[in-house]
Amino acid sequence: MDRLERFYRIDQLLQGGRSVSFARLMDSLGVSRAQLKRDLAYMKDRFNAPIEYHRDSNGYRFGVPRLGPRYELPGLWFSPAEIYALLTMQQLLENLQPGLLAPHVKPLLARLSAILGSGEHSPEDVAKRVRVLRQAARELKHEHFALVAQATLNRRRLRIAHYNRMEDRATEREISPQRLVHYRDNWYVDAWCHLRNGLRSFSIDAIRSAELLADKARDVAKAELDEYMKSGYGIFSGKDVSWAKLRFSPLAARWVALQKWHSKQKGSFEADGRYRLELPYADDRELVMDILKHGPDVEVLAPPELRARVRERLKGALRQY
Repeated sequence: MDRLERFYRIDQLLQGGRSVSFARLMDSLGVSRAQLKRDLAYMKDRFNAPIEYHRDSNGYRFGVPRLGPRYELPGLWFSPAEIYALLTMQQLLENLQPGLLAPHVKPLLARLSAILGSGEHSPEDVAKRVRVLRQAARELKHEHFALVAQATLNRRRLRIAHYNRMEDRATEREISPQRLVHYRDNWYVDAWCHLRNGLRSFSIDAIRSAELLADKARDVAKAELDEYMKSGYGIFSGKDVSWAKLRFSPLAARWVALQKWHSKQKGSFEADGRYRLELPYADDRELVMDILKHGPDVEVLAPPELRARVRERLKGALRQY
């Protein structure tokens, strides 16, 4: 329970002129004696709460309103994760095409609106004052996504024709889907590829055709799947892992030092304010893109092949100008 939630809980307990003991307040809030004293003092000093101690009842209650500003708690609102989830769900439902869910969409939207308007602000105010922007989302065919989801949940194999944008060609694969992944506003399926005899991630929007097979899907243990998929950088994983060593300018360091590029990353500041970041990767495609967006504010220190790859991409970009 965070501090603002505790203030609301104290307010709730003291409403109606009831006297509440110090011990009950501590128990309800789950805080120490010292913390509760600080909370009560803060409410009185900052919010002008008319909290009084009554010796006869050995408890606290609201008394006569105090001189000065009217006692009022700040509006209890959503956390960043909650408002992102609610508004994202609202946008997804509003953009949903007619289909099996059509009869259920309006009631769901009504319930979301009720949740968004549960505080002091109307759903319209929230939608007007908060924006959730989706970037670089690629369109995918609903029927392909439905088949992949069905195969994943029912543990069935799929035969797919998957388009490789780098090589500009499609290959036919038989896969055992393990799980669906929503990453950077796009959908992927982590699967065992029976052609390559290993784990792979497939972009669902790049599936040109899909056929549900009768064969049972091969199961990969969750621990093995997690280890494989977390070993590399971003969506591209693999067993042959290298470590990238990057150095950012003092300017870029103000942002990068606060970012999480990978769960196993290591970061440290140098004496001159530059920031050194080390992280594992198995396929450099996505890592190179993230490096390039920092332009002159980042240098690849190692390994040599990654440094060369970034240098060639920069030279290629310069030739355009």
